[in-house]
Amino acid sequence: MSRLSDDFLWGGAVAANQVEGGWNKGGKGVSVSDVMTAAAHGVEREVTDGVLPDRYYPNHEASDFYSNYKEDIKLFHEMGFRCFRTSIAWTRVFPNGDEEEPNEEGLMFYDEMFDTCLEYGIQPVITISHFEMPYHLVTKYGGWRNRKLIDFYLNYCQAVFTRYKDKVKYWMTFNEINMIVRKPWKPGGIQIAEGENKLQTMYQAAHYMLVASARAVKLGKEINPAFVIGGMFLHPTSYAATASPDDVLASVKKLQEAYMFLDVHVRGKYANSYYHFLERNELIIETQPEDALILQEGTIDFIGFSYYSSSVAIANPATQNKSEGNEISGYKNSLLPASEWGWQIDPVGLRITLNWLYDKYQIPLFIVENGLGAVDTVEEDGRIRDDYRIEYFRRHVEEMKKAVLEDGVELLGYTPWGCIDLVSAGTGEMKKRYGFIYVDKDNDGKGTLQRYKKDSFYWYQECIRSNGETI
Repeated sequence: MSRLSDDFLWGGAVAANQVEGGWNKGGKGVSVSDVMTAAAHGVEREVTDGVLPDRYYPNHEASDFYSNYKEDIKLFHEMGFRCFRTSIAWTRVFPNGDEEEPNEEGLMFYDEMFDTCLEYGIQPVITISHFEMPYHLVTKYGGWRNRKLIDFYLNYCQAVFTRYKDKVKYWMTFNEINMIVRKPWKPGGIQIAEGENKLQTMYQAAHYMLVASARAVKLGKEINPAFVIGGMFLHPTSYAATASPDDVLASVKKLQEAYMFLDVHVRGKYANSYYHFLERNELIIETQPEDALILQEGTIDFIGFSYYSSSVAIANPATQNKSEGNEISGYKNSLLPASEWGWQIDPVGLRITLNWLYDKYQIPLFIVENGLGAVDTVEEDGRIRDDYRIEYFRRHVEEMKKAVLEDGVELLGYTPWGCIDLVSAGTGEMKKRYGFIYVDKDNDGKGTLQRYKKDSFYWYQECIRSNGETI
């Protein structure tokens, strides 16, 4: 191959809870993201007991894609998008999560949004659950601590698979499923109580989510055998801090624990290392006799993953400074620059990650998140000169192409994160901007919500037009 295939899926990515807004419109219920307040860099977002009248919740309005999706998708078309990765808000379809019948008004919203995409030749790439599970499932059932969540999730999958079987081809079951054993609130509706065994709770929830994912894959294939259904994984790219064997082992162990999820997704069973991990930590995971067969029968078609930065692993953490990352942290690599939010910029790390994943699992990959959060300035002439973002993408696309064309990685597509400015999942900020399209809104929720094209808009437009040849 001398160039990317003509059907390579260039596009962009968002999540319903971070971009849609309309949190109480169209019969939508309260989600786990709707009870998270705004914060700042280095400060954890507070989770409140329901929606309180005197607090600011940035996800409630977000970028108001709910009211502006037609205009926004038109801009995506202008950039040349071949696909658009977003999520369906579970609470638009099942406001509480445990209803038997879906909310028709919510289903109609996605009908119209997907139709708009298809009119412009844009394939929807849909994450079924992306940090927006119903808050009611937390207060009544304890979130993914409870095996009952599997059936509620499958009822939701049944509704959306059936409704959109002729409109959506590409699906992912859960966003960054391995987040459940890192920060379990957003993916699982779980806050660890005082005295609760954190590892026990998180890994039990992980098992339930993996069973739910496998059942969803099988269900989807029954509804439409042409569905292409993947998992979505936060890749914790990490190198050994030194050539010390102990540091190398720390790096191996970090990936081994993370890949537990992909082992189940792709191979249909847990690796031996998982069982040893449970034994070492004295964890007893409750399973049902049918779970093993369910996992075997519900393997995924592709691996979607997020990659923003890398870190280093070290056997003795006291000797190294912490770095920042996508809901995770590692240790700083002195050889790499960092973003304004402390995320280390490592384009070659993307190529390394693609090689690691493809060599290990040998199924198609899909880069569904990659991007740079930065403060953008609208200048007096109305222009937004985000050369730093262009340089970030140029170097990552270059390494992505090398992985495909020189290393032989099978890659379905590339959807940079936050193709339009949205609420940061980690901090709730708007000033931490990712988009090719600027949204006039600040951290306090003030602004016109007007859209402006950044310089990166035109760069990405040309990148897609040339199928990655002009970068």
